[in-house]
Amino acid sequence: MRVLGVDPGLTRCGVGVVEGVPGRPLTMVGVGVVRTPADAELGLRLVAIEQGIEQWLDEHRPEFVAVERVFSQHNVRTVMGTAQASAVAMLCAARRGIPVALHTPSEVKAAVTGSGRADKAQVGAMVTRLLRLAAPPKPADAADALALAICHIWRAPAQSRLQQAVAQNRLQQAVALHSARTAAPVSTTTPASTPAPASTTAPAPKGRPA
Repeated sequence: MRVLGVDPGLTRCGVGVVEGVPGRPLTMVGVGVVRTPADAELGLRLVAIEQGIEQWLDEHRPEFVAVERVFSQHNVRTVMGTAQASAVAMLCAARRGIPVALHTPSEVKAAVTGSGRADKAQVGAMVTRLLRLAAPPKPADAADALALAICHIWRAPAQSRLQQAVAQNRLQQAVALHSARTAAPVSTTTPASTPAPASTTAPAPKGRPA
């Protein structure tokens, strides 16, 4: 499985590609950051992010794209920029028919370090260890992107089994409902007979007496 992890951001959008399967050593295929100038117009920055992600998709051909799920923060401006960059990444993947998965920061931290409250230094250290790198990737956005890819590789089989179980349960419920409707007795009550309408024919006139 080859996964492109995307840590969305307007100024620095981390990207990292990891290949492997659960239970076996993982391999880093590539890591980097797509940068845009903070003083540039918003539309141009989004175009630059799109072009950067498209280049990574062209070069590495991932089977999945894992993007950090945007969550609420006190800095609304930062949240908006992160959400916009996240949408660009999802658009690029969807346009190519590549499945996209969203993972929250706590899910990624828990998957990589065992704690959903780990800091960036701990995440970077574990990414370095898991991918057998000489040093932690810099900046932290790049390490976070690799962590997203690792998280998806490890969580994808469990999520797939859960989705299959949910789909199977829905199918069983639909079959049971259909069987119940089919087996329901059909009413055979004969409608009450309607009395014949009374005759409205006028009686024949009586003859005159002799």
